[in-house]
Amino acid sequence: MQIWAGLGNPGPKYALHRHNVGFMACDVIAEMHGFEPVQKKFQGWVQEGRIGSEKVLLLKPGTFMNESGRAIGEAMRFYKLEPQDVTVFYDELDLEPFKIKVKRGGGAAGHNGIRSTIRHIGEDFRRIRIGIGHPGHKDRVTGHVLGNYAKAEQDDLVQMLGAIGAEAEWLAKGDDARFMSDIALRLQA
Repeated sequence: MQIWAGLGNPGPKYALHRHNVGFMACDVIAEMHGFEPVQKKFQGWVQEGRIGSEKVLLLKPGTFMNESGRAIGEAMRFYKLEPQDVTVFYDELDLEPFKIKVKRGGGAAGHNGIRSTIRHIGEDFRRIRIGIGHPGHKDRVTGHVLGNYAKAEQDDLVQMLGAIGAEAEWLAKGDDARFMSDIALRLQA
């Protein structure tokens, strides 16, 4: 079993924020792969399903971004999993908008949701970094991260999220390179 956690803030007023792109990714994966209905569990919302032959628990922590690790840690301990069995989808300022990078381990790079996750489960989990771009000046970062995607970005957002969902089987199989490569090819078309 694997846990795939999407980071974001709960509630409708945050739904389209760039900071919630991890939640959006989980929603698309659940829809595209026919996951079970949402249940309230582990201080958040979960959906169970299969991607290929792998059982996956999608988790959207309800603890707000800065405490995301509490929910992820609780789910990981309940299922007696290791950090290597956890994948976290989140927004990344240091990547161009709609670019995807996968990495394992490392620090938080200023991301409070990742910092919380590290605090609760350690560093050795897989991260799906979803680019939101940097607004240019550090004074504009908070407004950018906590701002909605612009109308002009909606098509690119939908295309990127669809690519994540369509290529999720490579993640489930542990083929991170193929996941990134196939997403890049889809987004070029």
